[in-house]
Amino acid sequence: MQFLCKEYQDGNPRVRSLVTETRIHLVPSLNPDGYELAREAGSELGNWALGHWTEEGYDLFENFPDLASALWAAEERKLVPHKFPNHHIPIPEHYLAEEATVAVETRAVMAWMDKNPFVLGANLQGGEKLVSYPFDTARPVSETPAAAPRPPDDYEDDNPELQETPDHAIFRWLAISYASAHLTMTETFRGGCHTQDMTNAMGIVQGAKWHPRAGSMNDFSYLHTNCLELSIYLGCDKFPHESELQQEWENNKESLLTFMEQVHRGIKGLVTDQQGEPIANATIVVGGINHNIKTASGGDYWRILNPGEYRVSARAEGYNPSVKTCSVFYDIGATQCNFVLSRSNWKRIREIMAMNGNRPIRRIVPGRPMTPRERMRLRMRL
Repeated sequence: MQFLCKEYQDGNPRVRSLVTETRIHLVPSLNPDGYELAREAGSELGNWALGHWTEEGYDLFENFPDLASALWAAEERKLVPHKFPNHHIPIPEHYLAEEATVAVETRAVMAWMDKNPFVLGANLQGGEKLVSYPFDTARPVSETPAAAPRPPDDYEDDNPELQETPDHAIFRWLAISYASAHLTMTETFRGGCHTQDMTNAMGIVQGAKWHPRAGSMNDFSYLHTNCLELSIYLGCDKFPHESELQQEWENNKESLLTFMEQVHRGIKGLVTDQQGEPIANATIVVGGINHNIKTASGGDYWRILNPGEYRVSARAEGYNPSVKTCSVFYDIGATQCNFVLSRSNWKRIREIMAMNGNRPIRRIVPGRPMTPRERMRLRMRL
């Protein structure tokens, strides 16, 4: 925060562009109770576990609703996407109940996510030095669908429990953008902090392959909002000494800037009707990626994508869909891809059907006198 403010005031063009063109939200600590405990215990390696949980005993990172399992169960029953969505999956009612075992911090973060149309996020953690991306939940073997054989040079091991997100390639790009700019994260020849290197010398790993767990913030963010979120593990020591902080900052400074700049990669635009009025909650569908997003209250949207050419469509209730081809380039700067939707006749037809009690409208036969009831219904429709 201090760096962004100072460099902005000093006229740093890169920071000025980032601050001017990006709405940046920074949370110093998601778990202030745990931080206080860790600070009192000191910065020795053995004391980090004291600050892992909240005062009520919750592990915040695993306290979110498990939407991934709900999605996979719906896929098994072939309910996706006509009866169960592949995006913006609702939070289960039992999870929102007052007596549910949910931390107050978790409830606050979920409300914060619902309020703001976040596009890209990262949570900073410790205990390892790598970047982890979704899914964090491991899919049960019995529910894993048959998949096409992998090419022999694929980086993943044959792991029947590993379930990739539809945005797997994009998540890898985002993870590499951070790890490759870090001064030491890709130096995996030293091994991991506690076990062997799990990143294939790249400094990145899918969460389910490394440390599978259900109810993570990353999976929730991906399946309930438009946001692509990753976990960044900054080092083996969860609570470094004050004397080490300057070097930690130098290690991560370029990575943090590069990662935030990735939010401007892909496509963005407005979805409006023919009168220019914005359409909120319109669905943006990218061909070949089975995960959609929605427009914000102002009809605007952002979709992070790798470089390439995409067939993109915008859809909304009561409107005819619109389809166009949008190209994404390697340079930073999202491609503008706007949509104008025309009203659908089906909306008017549904209104007329509702007026008639959702019964078929009786056809009037020419030359036959109308009954009083038919005359009244016709008058009401007119």
